[in-house]
Amino acid sequence: MTFGKDVKQRRKMHIRPANSRDLTTCLALDHTYTTDHVWQMETRSENGLHITTFRLAPLPREVRVSYPLTTEALLASWQRRDEFLVAETEVGICGYVTMSVQAEHSTVRIGDLVVDAPHRRQGIGTALLWAAARWGREHALSRLIVELPTKNYPATRFCQSRSLAFCGYNEHYWSNQDIVLFFGQSLGSPLR
Repeated sequence: MTFGKDVKQRRKMHIRPANSRDLTTCLALDHTYTTDHVWQMETRSENGLHITTFRLAPLPREVRVSYPLTTEALLASWQRRDEFLVAETEVGICGYVTMSVQAEHSTVRIGDLVVDAPHRRQGIGTALLWAAARWGREHALSRLIVELPTKNYPATRFCQSRSLAFCGYNEHYWSNQDIVLFFGQSLGSPLR
């Protein structure tokens, strides 16, 4: 597969299962991101109804955000995943995706989809997302879910532009008490 916008940027990329030697490299990837918007949650009660809404709120300036999991928590979560794929180019590993199966819901859930900062916007994230969807279909699962912090506006745009729709949230998902957003799609539908 080749990805990129012009011939100079095109790279051959291989997506493969991770091995134990890849973990240190994956930890060293730049997991941070910058954002200028957040999904702001508002809750209220009216006439016996509990209403939760999300509003896209601009920030006064662009901010750099750390990954919601510590190194220790990330390593522990990788041990619980059902699949861990890495994207590798001639320069080495430049991204990864981790997946868990929720058999009772016939769902493959993406816990981490990370592309190293210097390699973003070159099709690597899309290729990893497609690989996760393909893996889910090969395991007879019917739905794909991606989990994201409300602060990760670039990732929410990424998911929406690839036909994933907002499908839920959890208020206290990570140890830092950040809200998680869930984006999903049927694996019978094509991803863009």
